[in-house]
Amino acid sequence: MIDHLGITVSDFDASKAFYDEAFAPLGASLLMMVPAEYTGGAKVGGYGRDRPVFWLREAADAGPGRHYAFTARSRAEVGAFHAAAIAAGGRDNGAPGLRPHYHPDYYGAFVFDPDGNNVEAVCHLPE
Repeated sequence: MIDHLGITVSDFDASKAFYDEAFAPLGASLLMMVPAEYTGGAKVGGYGRDRPVFWLREAADAGPGRHYAFTARSRAEVGAFHAAAIAAGGRDNGAPGLRPHYHPDYYGAFVFDPDGNNVEAVCHLPE
């Protein structure tokens, strides 16, 4: 149901480096940067697989407490996302594994990004 969403980040370049690595296992990458004349000078970029669906916007008012879950196409992608995100400087917030309290096949992993946002990759498919 989500068409696209965006978060505010305190350091665009640091967040870009993190998401470049964390999203690679999911097959997503930075697809576009909005020209500065349309953003008031702020760095704004969109990530996705075939179109931008997750946007970063640099601003001083970034903060933790947000949660974003991204669909993985397999449990292996969930694990690869978690490993890549940790290697990129993310902090662990839940290793890859089943979360049967959501549903029997819910397989997810969680990391905190550089601004403390809780980012998840989840696969809903059985093994």
